[in-house]
Amino acid sequence: MRGEQEAAIAAAVAALARGELVGLPTETVYGLAADARQPAAVRAIFAAKNRPADHPLIVHLGDVAQLAEWAVDIPPAAFTLIERFWPGPLTLVLPRAPAVLDAVTGGQDTVAVRCPDHPLALALLEACATAGIHGLVAPSANRFGRLSPTEAAHVQQAFGPEVALVLDGGPCAVGIESTIVEVKGDDVRVLRPGMLSAAALAGVLGRALAGANAAASRVSGALPAHYAPRTPLRLLDGAACVQRAMSLSAQGQRAAVLGSAATLAALPGGAISQLAPLAASDYARRLYADLRTLDGAGAAEILVEQPPSGGDWQGIYDRLSRAARATV
Repeated sequence: MRGEQEAAIAAAVAALARGELVGLPTETVYGLAADARQPAAVRAIFAAKNRPADHPLIVHLGDVAQLAEWAVDIPPAAFTLIERFWPGPLTLVLPRAPAVLDAVTGGQDTVAVRCPDHPLALALLEACATAGIHGLVAPSANRFGRLSPTEAAHVQQAFGPEVALVLDGGPCAVGIESTIVEVKGDDVRVLRPGMLSAAALAGVLGRALAGANAAASRVSGALPAHYAPRTPLRLLDGAACVQRAMSLSAQGQRAAVLGSAATLAALPGGAISQLAPLAASDYARRLYADLRTLDGAGAAEILVEQPPSGGDWQGIYDRLSRAARATV
């Protein structure tokens, strides 16, 4: 297996050097990777995903030593967070270095960077650095606005031969996209929640995070409608899920429901059900795979019992809220 993995990494490096796209496993979701310094390769990502040109990408680094190639005037708070949370599901938005492509930043004066916590991703990034590729852009490997992939098969299903190869790193351990944090001088603010909570960040910094700011950078995955299945999705409390499922049943249609045991037990016959995990970490890890299952069930609507919105659940609630706005 080790020899096969080394051969796959070598093939991926060769494909990236040619400007081709590669499916990359990370701890969050699978990414669609390209050499961040090749303009044509970066354009190919936007074309494959049908991604808006002003929607910035995240540069994935294999080592903090590469950071100086991408960002300048880095505030001390950024290094504090890096020391604690890299590798990991934390993306930092920092002042960009002059050589960073405008296509990568969406034309902004900031760049988003992270170091993924996945052994295969880190092995690829190390091999890329040896070959002279010092950063990969890797947005989620899905068509723009759709469910993110958490297994290698999801990438193949979405892109097929448009991707040179997909490195199979197994199911993603975190399951939703990284927490994105902008560090601007003394201000540190969350621009996209994830499974790394604001409380954890504040605890490491020893101070409260800054609040919302209209002048904050645009970041990946923060449009009002995003992360959506093709089946219309509603985010409702448990009683409303049951009521809506019954209404659909009366019309001769089926609902697909992600909810608690109590809610699922009250559903009408014929409804499709998926039990929601109780722990936030388990819920996030399974979320996109569960929604894919429900999306393929032929239901009229997907009904999701609303999870908590704060604390460790903030990133999950964020993804579901955007999915509901995209499909209803």
